[in-house]
Amino acid sequence: MAEGTLSVRKIVIAGVLSAIAIVLGWTRLGFIPVPTAAGNATIMHVPAIVGGVLEGSIVGGIVGTLFGLLSFLQATVPMFKDPLVAVLPRIFIGITAWMAYAGFKRVNEYLALVVAAVVGTLTNTIGVLTMAVLRGYMAPGVAWTVGLTHGLPEIVVAAILTVAIVVAWQHVETGRGEAKM
Repeated sequence: MAEGTLSVRKIVIAGVLSAIAIVLGWTRLGFIPVPTAAGNATIMHVPAIVGGVLEGSIVGGIVGTLFGLLSFLQATVPMFKDPLVAVLPRIFIGITAWMAYAGFKRVNEYLALVVAAVVGTLTNTIGVLTMAVLRGYMAPGVAWTVGLTHGLPEIVVAAILTVAIVVAWQHVETGRGEAKM
């Protein structure tokens, strides 16, 4: 089936991963409090990355959009009450993760998963911080600090979680003792 086609499987996986993103956001399990300017580091972008890797850019984009909408709806600070900051950059998390994964999967599956996690996380971090600066919510120097203090740990956690989740998902799908690697 073509990448641009929305099958029943893709709809179901988008729904499952969106539900996970909603649970992470609603329960606040997806936000890790840190004593910096941003207040929280997040793992809520990981379902969008996983969606992009497993089912392509459309699913990744849907899950990322729902993550952004949840962030917007739950916003307690003005920056995230702006949909250009909270929603727009998040649409692209799963899309860029899928592109990175597709580009590297012929080289090595694990490398492709790590690169997808790095690219998806950077899309979230750079996209949100760039919009925050452009919209006047944050000074560029603060954005750099937040990007370094939150972005780097989020990359590491996203890479670990993405590899673990995708390998486990593939293990379940094959029904055997090995993943489709």
